[in-house]
This record gives sequence, structure tokens and C-alpha cells, in this order.
Amino acid sequence: MGVVMVEKETNKNKERVAPGGKVIETYKFLSENIPVEVSILRKHDFVPHYEVSIPGIAGGTKLILETKLRADLISDVKLDISDILDPKKTEMVRNKFYESAFNVLKKNFPTLPEEKMQVLASYLLQNTLGLGPLETPLHDDRLEEVVVNNSEEPIWVFHKKHGWCKTNIRLKKEELIYDYAALIARKVGRQVNILNPLLDAHLPSGDRVNSTMFPISSKGNTITIRRFSRNPWTVTNLIKNETVSPDVVALIWLCVQNELSLLITGGTGSGKTSFLNALTGLIPANQRIISIEDTRELTLPSFLHWVPMVTREPNPEGKGEVSMLDLLVNALRQRPDRIVVGEIRRQREAEILFEAMHTGHSVYATLHADNSEQTISRLVNPPINIPREMLDSVAGVVVQFRHRRFNIRRTLEFSEIYKGGKLNTIYRWDAKEDSIRKISSLDRIEELLGLYAGFTSKEIDEEIEEKKKVLSWMVKKGYESVDEVGHVISNYYQDKEEVLKAVESNSTWRF
Repeated sequence: MGVVMVEKETNKNKERVAPGGKVIETYKFLSENIPVEVSILRKHDFVPHYEVSIPGIAGGTKLILETKLRADLISDVKLDISDILDPKKTEMVRNKFYESAFNVLKKNFPTLPEEKMQVLASYLLQNTLGLGPLETPLHDDRLEEVVVNNSEEPIWVFHKKHGWCKTNIRLKKEELIYDYAALIARKVGRQVNILNPLLDAHLPSGDRVNSTMFPISSKGNTITIRRFSRNPWTVTNLIKNETVSPDVVALIWLCVQNELSLLITGGTGSGKTSFLNALTGLIPANQRIISIEDTRELTLPSFLHWVPMVTREPNPEGKGEVSMLDLLVNALRQRPDRIVVGEIRRQREAEILFEAMHTGHSVYATLHADNSEQTISRLVNPPINIPREMLDSVAGVVVQFRHRRFNIRRTLEFSEIYKGGKLNTIYRWDAKEDSIRKISSLDRIEELLGLYAGFTSKEIDEEIEEKKKVLSWMVKKGYESVDEVGHVISNYYQDKEEVLKAVESNSTWRF
């Protein structure tokens, strides 16, 4: 990276020191075909610094690419603006631009090796069709958020390990921030301008975008991008990261297997949707799943019978809106076995959701609430305002918690719900010991499993222990992808003895 590193001994480990600051971590990734190097540095302004460099593309080369060659590329490609904005033609447009980028580069750098040409062509493409400097952090799987506050500040990112970090990337003009926000808006049929200064949208990749315009945001134009997880969380990820214990997952698995409805709650950024995604991997493959979200975030195993649906904002004339309520009503006409909802916000949505539970559908949904008691309070008070009599259709509540100080996420509670909304908390996270402890015995869920599955108390304990063994084996073997976990779970439902045999012999599963 053009920086001389030296090593300094400390009491605990070796720290590398560079002229720019103390190096906490370094790693590499690919931004499409572009190799990127990242250094996380500790400087003197209280937050880590996320610094990126692209080996082989010097400042002078960047300047040529972003000015002269970019203009040559735009004039070389003969495409209508409607083609560029049509999401169905994205691949065709990218291929056309990529081919033209190669031609432009060959004219200007005829002796350049093809491998280098591919890197420069990708860089040129990102700065022509994409979001320019924002593209690099958007390809880093270790990031959750990429944020532009204004043209005076560097871009900030939220790193999964290091939290909020300043970067060495900057959008130097307010007009450039507006141009990128307007480009995102046009691709989803929206507008952002002085009359419409607020934008909620999404990128083709599924990343959620929020943008605000000056003077609504008084320091300047902003863009906030929450990255869609390319490698969604699974139950084995959550166990490995100590977000949740095998005991809790085994109990949740037993509830999902026996079609008991669950709510996933927690504060902002606590991992509700990630946990919901992991939970859906426990659903049997022979059942029809309908998911409803504002923005596509869930990723289920590829072989499941799954129909994902998303809401749609109205167009500038106020027409064409498809709401969560519309999709919920429609989902009930599609003969679903399971309904998965991104988030409950309003009374009518909740009423239909709880009615679906009462008519025999298994429902899994998220809700903003910091603990089990607050979950009940939010459900029975405005704006949701569900009658307490309806709450008995939910078997349990899983509460997720984000500890900002230590930058960790944990399952705070698992509680079962009695008739009338009374709670029995089975598991709770002990902050002092950083462990999830069982503080009460099953009661209502045990009653439901006895009623619907014929399980005795002893059989429930045996089922949970059996599932814990399967989960621990998957964690030990490193089966963490959505399809790997889903494959083992589905085989467990189809031929339990085969899976248990592999678990007992600690053998490798053949996918």
C-alpha cells in the first residue's frame, strides 16, 4: 500500500504501526474485478479509520479514467436512457458498457496486459454506470452501512467488527451527492429534489437507500446505504458468534417444526431480520412459504417452496402503491403454510396477521421492542392496538439485543406467551457472564406441543437434546451457508436416522 510498516511489542500482542496511525487490521477483497486493500487504523480522533487503496491504479491513472476516458465511453455507447434505467436490461447495459470500455482502453493503452485492462474497465464502469467512489465499500462484506453526511466530511462506514469508521473516501461536491441520489431514485421510478427532499429506495443489489437534500439536512445532502447481506445469517452463524445458545435454537427449531408462531423483536440494528432469516432455514421443504417485506432482505434455501413479495411506494402522482396490508391479504389467497413478515407496524396489518394465525397459518414476524414485556405493550397499545385475547395465537417471543459499547449482538430473552398476553421468560442473557441462562421451565409451549404433537415433557427434552447435537455438529463442521444448513435440516425431516448417524460418527455430510 506504499506504507512502511514497523512492529512494536506490547504486553498482549504485536501491533503494527504505520506513519498514518496504529494498524488494527488489514484485509483484501474484490470490488467486481478490482482488487482492494483495506487497513483499519487507530489515530487520534477517537474513531477507527477505514482506509482503502487499489493497487496498480495511481492517482494520475484515476484522473484520466474519470475524465477523458469516461467521456469517451459515454459517447461510444449508443443506448437510450430508458434502457439504462430499465432494471430488466441491467445486465445487457453493463455488458455493452464493459465491451465499449475495453475498446476505449485499447485505443489509449494498446500495450496494457489484458488482466490490467479488466481492472481498469471495471473501474471505468463503476464510475460511469455505478456510484463511483461509493462502489468500493459497497462490495466489502464486512460492512453494514455506508454513509455520506455532506461534501465536507469523509464517507463513514459501519464495520461489523469495528463499528463506525471514518474513511479516506470523499464526495467533494454537493452536486455529486445529489447526482448519485437522483440516479438511484430514477432507477426505481422516484424523484428526489427540493420539492421532494426525502428519498427511500433500494439498489438493484437489494441495498436499502435513504437520502435527504439540503436544506432539510442543514449540513448538506446525505446518502445512507444499508447493505443487503450477500451471505445471510444462519443458525450455525449465530451459535458460532455466541449471539444465541444451541439450547435456545433447539427450542426454536422444535417450535418451527411443529408450526408454532413466533415474533422476533428488538431495537434498531439488533439483528431482528438476520435472526428471522436464520429461523426460516428451519422450515420443512414441503411447505409453501410467503414472505412480505418493504425491501428484499430475506434469503431462504434455494430448494424451498418460497414466494418472496415486496411492497411498492406510490409514483410521483400518488398512484401504484402496494402496501404491506395489500400483500398480507393477497398472501392468504395463495395457500401458504408459513407467512414471514418483515415488520409489523400498523393495527390493520397486525389484525390480519393474527387472524392468519387463528386460521391455522404459522407466522413469523419482526417488531420493534426492547424486551418481552415491551413487545406485549406495543401490541396491545396504539398504533397497533391488538386485543389481548388475540395474543395467545403467538407461542413465543425472541428478543434480540445490540450492545453498542462492546459492539455485540445477543439474544436477550426467549419468552412464551400465555392467554391474555402474560409472559413466562424461559431464557435470558446474563450481561455480566455474557451467557444465556435458563431461568424458567416450559409451560405454555409444552402444553401446545402436547396438544398438537402428542409430546410428553420427557419427549420434548429428548427432542431438544437431539436437535442440540445436530446444531453443534453443524457448527463444528463449518456448515454455515443458507443452502448447507437448509440441506441438513431438510434431510433431518426426511430421514432423521441418516442425519443422526452422521452426527454420532462425526462424519462429513455429502451435499
